[in-house]
Amino acid sequence: MRALFSYGLALVILLGAGAWLATGTFVRGGNGPENGVRPIVSIIEGQDHGPLHESLANAGVLAEHHDVEGAELTVAQRTAQVNGANAPLQSVRTAVFEARPMPIEVPLRGRTQAKAIVSAVAETAGIVQTVHVTKGQRVDVGEALCTLDQGTRAAAVAQAEAGLAQAQAGIEQAQLDFDTNAQLRERGLAAPNTQNQFAVALRSAQASLSSAQVALDNAQEEMARTEIVAKVAGVVQDPLVSQGNMLALGGTCATIIQLDPMLFTATVPERYIAVAHTGLEAAVTTVTGQTAEGKVTYVAATSNEATRSFPIEIELPNADFALRDGVTAQATVQAGDMPGHLLPQSVLTLDDQGVLGVRTVENGVVAFYPVTIVSDTRQGVWVSGLPERAEVITVGQEFVNAGQQVEATLLDGPVTQPDNAGTQQESAQS
Repeated sequence: MRALFSYGLALVILLGAGAWLATGTFVRGGNGPENGVRPIVSIIEGQDHGPLHESLANAGVLAEHHDVEGAELTVAQRTAQVNGANAPLQSVRTAVFEARPMPIEVPLRGRTQAKAIVSAVAETAGIVQTVHVTKGQRVDVGEALCTLDQGTRAAAVAQAEAGLAQAQAGIEQAQLDFDTNAQLRERGLAAPNTQNQFAVALRSAQASLSSAQVALDNAQEEMARTEIVAKVAGVVQDPLVSQGNMLALGGTCATIIQLDPMLFTATVPERYIAVAHTGLEAAVTTVTGQTAEGKVTYVAATSNEATRSFPIEIELPNADFALRDGVTAQATVQAGDMPGHLLPQSVLTLDDQGVLGVRTVENGVVAFYPVTIVSDTRQGVWVSGLPERAEVITVGQEFVNAGQQVEATLLDGPVTQPDNAGTQQESAQS
Protein backbone atom coordinates (compact mmCIF):
# COMPACT_ATOMS: atom_id res chain seq x y z
CA MET A 1 0.00 0.00 0.00
CA ARG A 2 2.81 2.39 0.81
CA ALA A 3 4.38 1.74 -2.61
CA LEU A 4 1.09 2.48 -4.42
CA PHE A 5 0.70 5.64 -2.41
CA SER A 6 4.21 6.78 -3.29
CA TYR A 7 3.76 6.06 -7.03
CA GLY A 8 0.40 7.79 -7.03
CA LEU A 9 1.78 10.87 -5.29
CA ALA A 10 4.70 11.04 -7.77
CA LEU A 11 2.29 10.80 -10.72
CA VAL A 12 0.14 13.61 -9.33
CA ILE A 13 3.24 15.77 -8.86
CA LEU A 14 4.43 14.97 -12.41
CA LEU A 15 1.07 15.81 -13.94
CA GLY A 16 0.94 19.05 -11.96
CA ALA A 17 4.42 20.05 -13.12
CA GLY A 18 3.55 19.22 -16.72
CA ALA A 19 0.38 21.29 -16.54
CA TRP A 20 2.30 24.19 -15.05
CA LEU A 21 4.98 24.04 -17.76
CA ALA A 22 2.33 23.86 -20.47
CA THR A 23 1.07 27.26 -19.40
CA GLY A 24 4.49 28.85 -19.99
CA THR A 25 6.27 30.05 -23.13
CA PHE A 26 9.29 28.88 -25.14
CA VAL A 27 11.81 31.48 -26.37
CA ARG A 28 14.09 30.69 -29.33
CA GLY A 29 17.22 32.89 -29.25
CA GLY A 30 18.77 34.84 -32.13
CA ASN A 31 15.50 36.23 -33.54
CA GLY A 32 15.56 39.72 -32.05
CA PRO A 33 13.37 41.25 -29.35
CA GLU A 34 9.95 39.53 -28.87
CA ASN A 35 10.58 37.21 -31.83
CA GLY A 36 10.74 33.40 -31.61
CA VAL A 37 8.42 33.24 -28.54
CA ARG A 38 5.71 30.47 -28.54
CA PRO A 39 3.47 28.92 -25.84
CA ILE A 40 4.73 25.49 -24.77
CA VAL A 41 1.22 24.02 -25.18
CA SER A 42 1.36 24.92 -28.90
CA ILE A 43 4.57 22.95 -29.23
CA ILE A 44 2.97 19.99 -27.45
CA GLU A 45 -0.14 20.12 -29.68
CA GLY A 46 1.92 20.74 -32.81
CA GLN A 47 -0.26 23.70 -33.84
CA ASP A 48 -1.12 27.20 -32.74
CA HIS A 49 -4.48 27.75 -30.96
CA GLY A 50 -5.36 24.06 -30.59
CA PRO A 51 -8.13 22.69 -28.28
CA LEU A 52 -5.87 22.42 -25.24
CA HIS A 53 -4.47 25.89 -25.96
CA GLU A 54 -7.99 27.34 -26.13
CA SER A 55 -9.09 25.56 -22.91
CA LEU A 56 -6.12 26.86 -20.96
CA ALA A 57 -6.53 30.32 -22.44
CA ASN A 58 -10.22 30.42 -21.46
CA ALA A 59 -9.30 29.31 -17.95
CA GLY A 60 -6.87 32.27 -17.75
CA VAL A 61 -3.84 30.15 -16.88
CA LEU A 62 -2.02 30.43 -20.22
CA ALA A 63 0.74 33.01 -20.64
CA GLU A 64 0.03 34.96 -23.81
CA HIS A 65 2.65 36.72 -25.98
CA HIS A 66 1.96 39.91 -27.86
CA ASP A 67 4.35 41.30 -30.55
CA VAL A 68 6.06 44.46 -29.54
CA GLU A 69 5.60 47.26 -32.00
CA GLY A 70 8.86 48.33 -33.54
CA ALA A 71 10.71 45.04 -33.12
CA GLU A 72 12.61 45.77 -36.34
CA LEU A 73 14.03 49.05 -35.08
CA THR A 74 17.74 49.62 -35.04
CA VAL A 75 19.82 49.22 -31.94
CA ALA A 76 20.07 52.99 -31.54
CA GLN A 77 16.28 53.43 -31.93
CA ARG A 78 15.49 50.67 -29.42
CA THR A 79 17.97 52.25 -27.01
CA ALA A 80 16.18 55.56 -27.42
CA GLN A 81 12.81 53.86 -26.69
CA VAL A 82 14.19 52.28 -23.55
CA ASN A 83 15.77 55.52 -22.34
CA GLY A 84 12.78 57.62 -23.33
CA ALA A 85 12.28 60.30 -25.94
CA ASN A 86 14.13 62.89 -23.85
CA ALA A 87 17.28 60.76 -23.33
CA PRO A 88 20.52 62.76 -23.90
CA LEU A 89 22.43 62.20 -27.16
CA GLN A 90 25.70 60.30 -27.18
CA SER A 91 28.65 62.71 -26.90
CA VAL A 92 31.61 62.38 -29.25
CA ARG A 93 34.61 64.49 -30.11
CA THR A 94 35.58 65.22 -33.69
CA ALA A 95 38.33 66.83 -35.75
CA VAL A 96 38.28 68.04 -39.33
CA PHE A 97 40.72 66.42 -41.74
CA GLU A 98 41.19 67.79 -45.24
CA ALA A 99 42.51 65.93 -48.25
CA ARG A 100 45.99 66.74 -49.51
CA PRO A 101 48.52 65.18 -51.89
CA MET A 102 49.41 61.70 -50.68
CA PRO A 103 52.69 60.20 -51.92
CA ILE A 104 52.32 56.92 -53.77
CA GLU A 105 55.13 54.66 -52.58
CA VAL A 106 55.56 51.29 -54.28
CA PRO A 107 57.40 48.81 -52.02
CA LEU A 108 59.63 46.24 -53.71
CA ARG A 109 61.65 43.34 -52.42
CA GLY A 110 64.62 42.05 -54.38
CA ARG A 111 68.40 41.94 -54.32
CA THR A 112 71.46 43.84 -55.45
CA GLN A 113 73.12 42.75 -58.66
CA ALA A 114 76.41 43.73 -60.32
CA LYS A 115 75.90 45.72 -63.48
CA ALA A 116 78.20 43.37 -65.40
CA ILE A 117 80.56 40.42 -64.96
CA VAL A 118 83.35 40.82 -67.51
CA SER A 119 85.95 38.21 -68.41
CA ALA A 120 89.32 39.62 -69.49
CA VAL A 121 90.37 37.14 -72.19
CA ALA A 122 93.54 36.65 -74.20
CA GLU A 123 93.45 37.92 -77.77
CA THR A 124 96.49 35.82 -78.65
CA ALA A 125 97.93 32.56 -77.44
CA GLY A 126 100.87 32.48 -75.07
CA ILE A 127 102.31 31.44 -71.74
CA VAL A 128 101.39 33.65 -68.76
CA GLN A 129 104.57 35.42 -67.74
CA THR A 130 103.16 37.71 -65.01
CA VAL A 131 99.83 38.03 -63.15
CA HIS A 132 99.55 41.61 -61.92
CA VAL A 133 96.39 41.31 -59.76
CA THR A 134 94.96 39.18 -56.96
CA LYS A 135 91.43 38.13 -56.10
CA GLY A 136 89.44 40.88 -54.42
CA GLN A 137 91.66 43.65 -55.78
CA ARG A 138 90.04 46.78 -57.21
CA VAL A 139 91.13 47.69 -60.73
CA ASP A 140 90.49 50.64 -63.01
CA VAL A 141 90.04 50.76 -66.77
CA GLY A 142 93.32 50.11 -68.57
CA GLU A 143 95.08 48.56 -65.57
CA ALA A 144 97.32 45.59 -66.42
CA LEU A 145 96.00 42.17 -65.43
CA CYS A 146 98.31 39.62 -67.12
CA THR A 147 101.41 39.67 -69.30
CA LEU A 148 102.10 36.88 -71.81
CA ASP A 149 105.51 35.78 -72.97
CA GLN A 150 106.40 37.81 -76.08
CA GLY A 151 108.19 34.95 -77.78
CA THR A 152 109.13 35.86 -81.39
CA ARG A 153 106.82 38.87 -81.46
CA ALA A 154 109.64 41.32 -80.72
CA ALA A 155 111.61 39.94 -83.67
CA ALA A 156 108.53 40.27 -85.87
CA VAL A 157 108.25 43.93 -84.91
CA ALA A 158 111.90 44.56 -85.69
CA GLN A 159 111.54 42.86 -89.07
CA ALA A 160 108.45 44.92 -89.89
CA GLU A 161 110.28 48.13 -88.94
CA ALA A 162 113.12 47.19 -91.28
CA GLY A 163 110.68 46.50 -94.08
CA LEU A 164 109.04 49.87 -93.54
CA ALA A 165 112.45 51.64 -93.71
CA GLN A 166 113.27 49.82 -96.93
CA ALA A 167 109.88 50.81 -98.42
CA GLN A 168 110.46 54.44 -97.44
CA ALA A 169 113.85 54.41 -99.20
CA GLY A 170 112.27 52.86 -102.26
CA ILE A 171 109.63 55.50 -102.52
CA GLU A 172 112.20 58.26 -102.14
CA GLN A 173 114.21 56.78 -105.05
CA ALA A 174 111.09 56.36 -107.18
CA GLN A 175 110.07 59.96 -106.51
CA LEU A 176 113.55 61.21 -107.46
CA ASP A 177 113.54 59.22 -110.72
CA PHE A 178 110.06 60.53 -111.57
CA ASP A 179 111.11 64.17 -110.97
CA THR A 180 114.34 63.77 -112.99
CA ASN A 181 112.44 62.29 -115.93
CA ALA A 182 110.02 65.20 -115.87
CA GLN A 183 112.91 67.71 -116.08
CA LEU A 184 114.54 65.83 -118.97
CA ARG A 185 111.30 65.72 -120.88
CA GLU A 186 110.86 69.46 -120.45
CA ARG A 187 114.34 70.00 -122.04
CA GLY A 188 113.63 67.48 -124.80
CA LEU A 189 116.34 65.16 -123.58
CA ALA A 190 113.96 62.31 -122.81
CA ALA A 191 111.27 60.73 -124.91
CA PRO A 192 107.68 61.71 -123.91
CA ASN A 193 106.63 58.07 -123.61
CA THR A 194 109.04 57.52 -120.67
CA GLN A 195 106.72 59.36 -118.24
CA ASN A 196 104.41 56.36 -117.80
CA GLN A 197 107.31 54.09 -116.87
CA PHE A 198 108.46 56.28 -113.97
CA ALA A 199 104.85 56.96 -112.79
CA VAL A 200 104.21 53.20 -112.47
CA ALA A 201 107.42 52.78 -110.51
CA LEU A 202 106.38 55.58 -108.14
CA ARG A 203 102.93 54.06 -107.50
CA SER A 204 104.53 50.64 -106.89
CA ALA A 205 106.86 52.17 -104.30
CA GLN A 206 103.91 53.88 -102.60
CA ALA A 207 102.05 50.54 -102.41
CA SER A 208 105.12 48.88 -100.92
CA LEU A 209 105.29 51.60 -98.28
CA SER A 210 101.63 51.08 -97.34
CA SER A 211 102.11 47.32 -97.14
CA ALA A 212 105.18 47.74 -94.93
CA GLN A 213 103.26 50.10 -92.63
CA VAL A 214 100.41 47.59 -92.27
CA ALA A 215 102.90 44.82 -91.47
CA LEU A 216 104.47 46.96 -88.77
CA ASP A 217 101.05 47.85 -87.31
CA ASN A 218 100.08 44.18 -87.16
CA ALA A 219 103.33 43.22 -85.50
CA GLN A 220 102.99 45.96 -82.92
CA GLU A 221 99.34 45.03 -82.27
CA GLU A 222 100.31 41.41 -81.78
CA MET A 223 102.95 42.56 -79.32
CA ALA A 224 100.37 44.69 -77.45
CA ARG A 225 98.07 41.67 -77.14
CA THR A 226 100.54 40.13 -74.75
CA GLU A 227 99.42 42.75 -72.21
CA ILE A 228 95.88 41.95 -71.02
CA VAL A 229 94.28 45.01 -69.39
CA ALA A 230 90.95 45.72 -67.66
CA LYS A 231 88.19 46.98 -69.93
CA VAL A 232 85.95 47.99 -67.01
CA ALA A 233 86.53 49.12 -63.43
CA GLY A 234 85.60 46.70 -60.68
CA VAL A 235 86.80 43.94 -58.39
CA VAL A 236 88.80 40.91 -59.53
CA GLN A 237 87.12 37.55 -58.88
CA ASP A 238 87.53 33.92 -59.92
CA PRO A 239 88.43 32.53 -62.33
CA LEU A 240 91.96 34.01 -62.24
CA VAL A 241 94.79 32.45 -64.24
CA SER A 242 98.07 31.37 -62.61
CA GLN A 243 101.58 32.27 -63.74
CA GLY A 244 103.07 29.73 -66.14
CA ASN A 245 99.73 28.58 -67.52
CA MET A 246 99.24 28.42 -71.26
CA LEU A 247 96.43 30.68 -72.44
CA ALA A 248 94.80 29.86 -75.74
CA LEU A 249 93.08 32.47 -77.85
CA GLY A 250 89.98 33.49 -75.85
CA GLY A 251 91.29 32.04 -72.58
CA THR A 252 90.32 33.89 -69.37
CA CYS A 253 93.02 35.83 -67.59
CA ALA A 254 90.76 37.32 -64.87
CA THR A 255 87.09 38.02 -64.11
CA ILE A 256 86.01 41.53 -63.11
CA ILE A 257 82.77 42.29 -61.27
CA GLN A 258 81.56 45.77 -62.26
CA LEU A 259 80.06 47.25 -59.07
CA ASP A 260 79.66 50.90 -60.05
CA PRO A 261 76.89 51.49 -60.73
CA MET A 262 75.14 48.74 -58.76
CA LEU A 263 71.71 47.44 -59.79
CA PHE A 264 68.71 46.56 -57.63
CA THR A 265 66.53 43.96 -59.33
CA ALA A 266 62.98 43.07 -58.33
CA THR A 267 59.52 42.54 -59.79
CA VAL A 268 56.60 44.97 -59.75
CA PRO A 269 53.13 43.53 -59.02
CA GLU A 270 50.68 44.08 -61.85
CA ARG A 271 48.51 46.37 -59.71
CA TYR A 272 51.38 48.90 -59.67
CA ILE A 273 52.56 48.55 -63.26
CA ALA A 274 50.40 51.47 -64.43
CA VAL A 275 52.51 53.93 -62.38
CA ALA A 276 55.90 52.29 -62.97
CA HIS A 277 58.20 53.88 -65.54
CA THR A 278 61.87 54.77 -65.97
CA GLY A 279 63.23 57.83 -64.22
CA LEU A 280 61.33 57.37 -60.94
CA GLU A 281 63.28 58.12 -57.75
CA ALA A 282 63.85 55.16 -55.43
CA ALA A 283 65.42 54.49 -52.03
CA VAL A 284 67.01 51.09 -51.36
CA THR A 285 67.88 49.54 -47.99
CA THR A 286 69.77 46.26 -47.73
CA VAL A 287 69.43 43.68 -44.96
CA THR A 288 72.87 44.78 -43.78
CA GLY A 289 71.55 48.29 -43.10
CA GLN A 290 73.15 50.03 -46.08
CA THR A 291 71.10 52.65 -47.91
CA ALA A 292 71.33 54.15 -51.37
CA GLU A 293 69.22 56.27 -53.67
CA GLY A 294 68.87 55.82 -57.39
CA LYS A 295 66.50 55.84 -60.34
CA VAL A 296 64.48 53.25 -62.21
CA THR A 297 66.34 52.47 -65.44
CA TYR A 298 64.34 49.52 -66.76
CA VAL A 299 60.76 48.21 -66.58
CA ALA A 300 59.96 45.03 -68.49
CA ALA A 301 57.27 45.18 -71.15
CA THR A 302 56.05 41.64 -70.42
CA SER A 303 55.28 39.93 -67.13
CA ASN A 304 56.48 36.69 -65.64
CA GLU A 305 53.94 34.04 -66.63
CA ALA A 306 54.03 32.37 -63.21
CA THR A 307 53.83 35.45 -60.95
CA ARG A 308 52.19 38.02 -63.26
CA SER A 309 54.78 40.55 -62.11
CA PHE A 310 57.13 42.72 -64.18
CA PRO A 311 60.95 42.73 -63.76
CA ILE A 312 62.41 46.12 -62.86
CA GLU A 313 65.92 47.51 -62.38
CA ILE A 314 67.06 50.45 -60.25
CA GLU A 315 70.55 51.87 -60.86
CA LEU A 316 72.46 52.93 -57.72
CA PRO A 317 75.74 54.88 -57.53
CA ASN A 318 78.42 52.80 -55.81
CA ALA A 319 81.73 54.64 -56.25
CA ASP A 320 83.16 53.23 -53.01
CA PHE A 321 82.04 49.66 -53.84
CA ALA A 322 80.28 49.51 -50.46
CA LEU A 323 77.27 47.71 -51.94
CA ARG A 324 77.95 44.08 -52.74
CA ASP A 325 76.42 41.83 -55.33
CA GLY A 326 73.58 39.46 -54.33
CA VAL A 327 72.44 41.11 -51.06
CA THR A 328 68.73 40.99 -50.19
CA ALA A 329 67.24 44.48 -50.13
CA GLN A 330 64.01 46.46 -50.10
CA ALA A 331 63.22 49.45 -52.28
CA THR A 332 60.61 52.18 -52.06
CA VAL A 333 59.80 53.77 -55.40
CA GLN A 334 58.22 57.22 -55.41
CA ALA A 335 55.49 56.92 -58.06
CA GLY A 336 53.84 60.35 -57.68
CA ASP A 337 50.91 61.36 -55.46
CA MET A 338 47.12 61.25 -55.20
CA PRO A 339 44.53 62.90 -52.90
CA GLY A 340 44.36 61.29 -49.47
CA HIS A 341 44.00 61.90 -45.74
CA LEU A 342 46.68 61.53 -43.08
CA LEU A 343 44.86 60.26 -39.97
CA PRO A 344 45.84 59.05 -36.50
CA GLN A 345 45.64 55.27 -36.42
CA SER A 346 43.34 55.49 -33.38
CA VAL A 347 40.40 56.81 -35.45
CA LEU A 348 40.20 53.63 -37.54
CA THR A 349 37.40 51.26 -36.58
CA LEU A 350 35.33 48.34 -37.86
CA ASP A 351 31.64 48.27 -38.74
CA ASP A 352 29.27 45.40 -37.90
CA GLN A 353 30.45 43.47 -40.98
CA GLY A 354 34.12 43.84 -40.04
CA VAL A 355 34.88 46.44 -42.72
CA LEU A 356 37.71 48.82 -41.85
CA GLY A 357 36.69 52.46 -41.99
CA VAL A 358 36.20 55.79 -40.27
CA ARG A 359 33.12 57.20 -38.55
CA THR A 360 32.34 60.84 -39.28
CA VAL A 361 29.65 63.31 -38.28
CA GLU A 362 27.54 65.00 -40.96
CA ASN A 363 24.87 67.46 -39.77
CA GLY A 364 24.85 65.82 -36.33
CA VAL A 365 24.40 62.28 -37.72
CA VAL A 366 27.04 59.54 -37.72
CA ALA A 367 28.25 58.27 -41.11
CA PHE A 368 30.62 55.38 -41.83
CA TYR A 369 33.15 55.47 -44.70
CA PRO A 370 35.14 52.37 -45.67
CA VAL A 371 38.79 53.33 -46.23
CA THR A 372 41.88 51.76 -47.71
CA ILE A 373 45.22 52.13 -45.94
CA VAL A 374 47.74 53.23 -48.56
CA SER A 375 50.77 53.55 -46.26
CA ASP A 376 51.64 53.61 -42.57
CA THR A 377 54.06 56.31 -41.41
CA ARG A 378 55.30 57.71 -38.10
CA GLN A 379 53.02 60.71 -38.65
CA GLY A 380 49.93 58.52 -39.06
CA VAL A 381 48.23 56.41 -41.70
CA TRP A 382 47.49 57.57 -45.23
CA VAL A 383 44.02 56.47 -46.29
CA SER A 384 41.77 56.88 -49.31
CA GLY A 385 37.98 56.75 -49.47
CA LEU A 386 36.98 59.85 -47.45
CA PRO A 387 35.35 63.05 -48.72
CA GLU A 388 37.70 65.96 -49.37
CA ARG A 389 36.73 67.50 -46.01
CA ALA A 390 35.73 65.05 -43.29
CA GLU A 391 34.71 65.66 -39.67
CA VAL A 392 36.14 62.48 -38.16
CA ILE A 393 35.12 61.16 -34.73
CA THR A 394 38.30 60.94 -32.67
CA VAL A 395 36.75 59.97 -29.30
CA GLY A 396 33.66 57.80 -28.91
CA GLN A 397 33.61 56.21 -32.36
CA GLU A 398 33.25 52.75 -30.86
CA PHE A 399 30.00 53.66 -29.03
CA VAL A 400 27.97 54.98 -31.98
CA ASN A 401 26.59 53.59 -35.22
CA ALA A 402 25.87 54.98 -38.66
CA GLY A 403 22.61 56.94 -38.75
CA GLN A 404 22.66 57.75 -35.05
CA GLN A 405 22.29 61.36 -33.92
CA VAL A 406 25.11 62.50 -31.65
CA GLU A 407 26.31 65.57 -29.84
CA ALA A 408 29.68 66.37 -31.44
CA THR A 409 32.36 68.59 -29.92
CA LEU A 410 34.65 69.84 -32.69
CA LEU A 411 38.29 70.57 -32.01
CA ASP A 412 39.35 74.11 -32.83
CA GLY A 413 40.53 74.51 -36.44
CA PRO A 414 40.87 71.96 -39.23
CA VAL A 415 43.50 69.26 -38.89
CA THR A 416 45.36 68.79 -42.17
CA GLN A 417 48.68 67.35 -41.02
CA PRO A 418 48.87 65.77 -37.56
CA ASP A 419 52.37 65.68 -36.13
CA ASN A 420 51.80 62.14 -34.99
CA ALA A 421 48.97 59.86 -34.02
CA GLY A 422 49.74 60.12 -30.32
CA THR A 423 49.59 63.94 -30.32
CA GLN A 424 46.29 63.93 -32.22
CA GLN A 425 44.73 61.45 -29.82
CA GLU A 426 46.01 63.40 -26.81
CA SER A 427 44.45 66.62 -28.18
CA ALA A 428 41.14 64.85 -28.75
CA GLN A 429 41.01 63.58 -25.21
CA SER A 430 41.96 66.86 -23.53
